[in-house]
Amino acid sequence: MTDTQNDPATACPADPTAPALRLHDVPDWLYLLREFEALYRHGSAGGARAIRSHRKRVRDTLSAIIDANPELTFRDPHAKPVTAHLGRALDRGERGAVAGLSRALSRVAGALTWEYGYEKVPKALARKYAYCEVLGPRGPVKAERLILGFVLFAPATTYPQHSHKEIEESYISVSGDWSENEVAVHAPGSLILNRPGDEHRITTAELDPCLLAYAWVGAESSLAAPGMKLTATRKARMASGI
Repeated sequence: MTDTQNDPATACPADPTAPALRLHDVPDWLYLLREFEALYRHGSAGGARAIRSHRKRVRDTLSAIIDANPELTFRDPHAKPVTAHLGRALDRGERGAVAGLSRALSRVAGALTWEYGYEKVPKALARKYAYCEVLGPRGPVKAERLILGFVLFAPATTYPQHSHKEIEESYISVSGDWSENEVAVHAPGSLILNRPGDEHRITTAELDPCLLAYAWVGAESSLAAPGMKLTATRKARMASGI
């Protein structure tokens, strides 16, 4: 059996007096970030100026972070009910358009801290969704001006209407088909951009999980405390007169 307590790719070193690990000391984490950087450098903007500008902001900030070789700070790995679907999502991802990112994520899967991001999560949603941050204020790769992570959905999930104040957000499909605001079907390799305040609702296909990579760009204060809130449903807004 592998001793994961001393494996920097999956856990914090057992000796607290050991020198701090930096990104270039742990190749699996470095390769994961390079896969992100490649996606935002070589992917298409589809002719959209806003998407082109967003891609440049993400890749330029990420390149500077990689060059700076930041410290790694591992939190305790933590699963959620939906992570039972992660293996299937990664398997499908490795056969798709974003195979490199899916494969790189699989190498560090044992170190991921999955969470919800909301103080109150509807009971049904708590079993069908979770996210993990791989770069940002909550680490393990520390950064203040950019957040990178993954969000995982079970099959047949509806993620309620929500928005992010003062944060520009993009999703890149890694595995599974999904729809935003029920206006198009997005397959692996596609990118969706949400500007600050844009409300969006996600639905996923019936038979397979959906894994999305995401990038958040914004002011340090906004990224450190994003204040994520689910928007009231249309029915609830009408009932309250909003």
